Amino acid sequence: MPIRTILLAVTATLALLIGQGSSRADDKAAAAVASDDNGKYADKDGNPTFKIQPDGTVDWHTYSGYRRFNSECNVCHGADGAGSSFAPVLAESLKTMSYADFLSTVAGGRKNLSNGNDKVMPAFGDNKNVYCYMDDLYVYLRARAVGDLPRGRPAKHEDKSAAAKQAEDSCMGG
Repeated sequence: MPIRTILLAVTATLALLIGQGSSRADDKAAAAVASDDNGKYADKDGNPTFKIQPDGTVDWHTYSGYRRFNSECNVCHGADGAGSSFAPVLAESLKTMSYADFLSTVAGGRKNLSNGNDKVMPAFGDNKNVYCYMDDLYVYLRARAVGDLPRGRPAKHEDKSAAAKQAEDSCMGG
């Protein structure tokens, strides 16, 4: 079974289980770290989130999300998710988009063909450089959305954990 088909089925199931529609509003309180699993942080609902130290050091996954965003997403969505003439401001979209909706949109794509303002988000469910790092992309954009991460490359980041290395190797086939 193609990876994209599996990923779409998992994200659809996740959306049903989480039960979060796109009417939710994300903010600093909702994005607060509630748990830490070897440097991978989650909020009180179990959704991936970021951790930024008082000195500006970001967690590895936020930094990785920045790197992946700039290699795969900024060509359409603009630097730092600030949007462009043909793709939305992701730093705004994530304020109301659930984690499950994010996964589903990135994996399966989206079309908005109305009012002569056609926008098409391609599906990235078959692109390992995206789907292996979807949580990283999410936490990076979430940090931007709630205003905790300024524009530009994070100056400092935590080291990559052994768990992150293992997950990457497993997904990328290494």
